[in-house]
Amino acid sequence: MTTHDDPIRRDALPSHPARHTDAPASAPPSDRQVRVLRDRQVRALHTDTTITVYQAYRPGLGVPAARDGRFPAAWKRDRMTWIKPSFLWMMYRCGWAAKPDQECVLAIEIDRAGFDWALQNACLSHYDRTVHPDHDTWKQRLRTSPARIQWDPERDLHLRPLPHRSLQLGLAGEASRRYADEWTVSIRDVTPLAREIHALVTRGDTEAATRLLPAERPYPAPEGTPGLTG
Repeated sequence: MTTHDDPIRRDALPSHPARHTDAPASAPPSDRQVRVLRDRQVRALHTDTTITVYQAYRPGLGVPAARDGRFPAAWKRDRMTWIKPSFLWMMYRCGWAAKPDQECVLAIEIDRAGFDWALQNACLSHYDRTVHPDHDTWKQRLRTSPARIQWDPERDLHLRPLPHRSLQLGLAGEASRRYADEWTVSIRDVTPLAREIHALVTRGDTEAATRLLPAERPYPAPEGTPGLTG
């Protein structure tokens, strides 16, 4: 039974070899690498102090979390959990709240300082030679980092992939515990909203569906966020 929303893919943009193997570490990024970075952006519903992320759970866990505004004791704080600032990527992941054990979609408002801390202490979930000096260094960083980052194709209302990439943030250890017990400001059950938007899309009324989407806008991720700087 899935209680923590693991990603269904680990195929963030493939790494690209440098044009010259003897290029110095300070060599500027290639045009291709610059394009890759520009294709990635954190977009989210956020205020001056909070950012909203999404997860999907079985009702037995999601309903009490939304009711009490905090994660219950049954929420395993020692496991990695993946949070998504993109509402439509969450819909892609949970199939509009129709997949087993993902029938309850939560909007979790968390403290921006905690979110930024996780980004600054994260490691890419895949090896990228344009970021890591070697594979062993990446593996060591992955073992010790409290957070992991994946950049996956953003989705449209029909859940088709878009050209730009959306953030998934995996939290483990200290980050997972702080997320559940320190950073969380509020938890809302947005399953009815997900189903209403899906019904509009199914009927072909994408204009009305678009109006109901959360107002996600570019989020100023801190300098050093893996995958946003190269």
